[in-house]
This record gives sequence, structure tokens and C-alpha cells, in this order.
Amino acid sequence: MAANAKVTGNVEYRAGDGPLILIPQGPIEVELAPDSAVISWGDAGNIQTTAIPLAEYQRYLSEGVIQTD
Repeated sequence: MAANAKVTGNVEYRAGDGPLILIPQGPIEVELAPDSAVISWGDAGNIQTTAIPLAEYQRYLSEGVIQTD
């Protein structure tokens, strides 16, 4: 089940072997799996999605740069 949250600081992900990409600050949707968090953001015409390791997601939560509703 997806949860609503927001990005309030620097949250980054890596697309493949490429550089780190910043997720823009604002509302996101998070769906947790046993080993990862799937994060979606954007407007209705341009949705972006990425998966990050669960440990990294938990670190972002503890740093306060992702805040759940």
C-alpha cells in the first residue's frame, strides 16, 4: 500500500550506473517492499519513479529529509 510523504531536503537516487539525481522537494508517494522503497513524484503528465534500498530510505527518514504524512 502506498503512503503519502514529502521531500524536504536532498534525496538522491542513481539511475543505473549514471550520476546521482536529485528528487525535487515536494509531495511523493512511497510504496515499501521488503528490501526497497519505490518513490514516485511529479504531476499527472510527467510521473517519475525510482526504487531505493530500504536502508537508504530509512536513513532519509531519520535525517528528516523525507517526512511521512
